[in-house]
Amino acid sequence: MAEAVKTGAEVAHEVGFPPFNAETFASQLFWLALTFAFLYWFVSKIALPRIGSVIDERRQRIDTNLAEAAGLKAKAEEALAAYETGLASAKVNARAIAEETRARLAGESEARRKVLEQELSSRIADAEKAIADTKTQALGHVGEIASDAASAIVERLLGSAPTAVDVDKAVKSALDR
Repeated sequence: MAEAVKTGAEVAHEVGFPPFNAETFASQLFWLALTFAFLYWFVSKIALPRIGSVIDERRQRIDTNLAEAAGLKAKAEEALAAYETGLASAKVNARAIAEETRARLAGESEARRKVLEQELSSRIADAEKAIADTKTQALGHVGEIASDAASAIVERLLGSAPTAVDVDKAVKSALDR
């Protein structure tokens, strides 16, 4: 009974490796050719057309997207050019407005300066006139003040008051020198 049961390894060793068995070469070649023909037909008629259509769809989608991107890029460049043109125009307008405002303010300040100069000139002229009048009045009274001072000094030094005529003569002779 021990001989009746063989292991798989023993059976395989007795039969040999099936692809190398010369008795089954013809059937193996037949099935190889039939399987190859079926796979060739399947790949060429079903699988490759589907893969080709997917590749074509992707290529068309990529081409469409690239065309759209180029169009959007052109629009963006146009918008950028329009923006830069508008910005340059705005800068020119801003400079013009600034120059106009600067000129207007300079004119206004010049007019104010002239008005203030005229007011100051008139005030200075009035002050100089007042000073001249005061000086004239003061110089007109110098003789009297000098006479009074000289009379007071002589009276203090000598003890007696000089006559008004003598004091006036002395003051006049001193002022004329």
